[in-house]
Amino acid sequence: MLTKENVLEIILRALQNLNDELGDDEKFEAGPTTPLFGPNATLDSLALVSVIVDVEGDVSTALGRSISLTDDRAMSQEISPFDDVQTLLNYIMILVNEG
Repeated sequence: MLTKENVLEIILRALQNLNDELGDDEKFEAGPTTPLFGPNATLDSLALVSVIVDVEGDVSTALGRSISLTDDRAMSQEISPFDDVQTLLNYIMILVNEG
């Protein structure tokens, strides 16, 4: 079973991997309040997609079953699961606990 801490580590690792690919002037601080989507977003849309793909793959592998972070359910949430790291973490935990 994945814990909230495990999932947070997966998200932060994906953000760190992205950070490792960026130039020094583009690097950002990654933590629970890091904005991922919206007007204050730290990431551009391509970077966000990359992080989502990495997180989705790592969480699916750790769970031993596939999850989708970009299905209709995610897109219809009142608050986007991609607003910041914490909202993504909370949304993933909902998916983890459903299985």
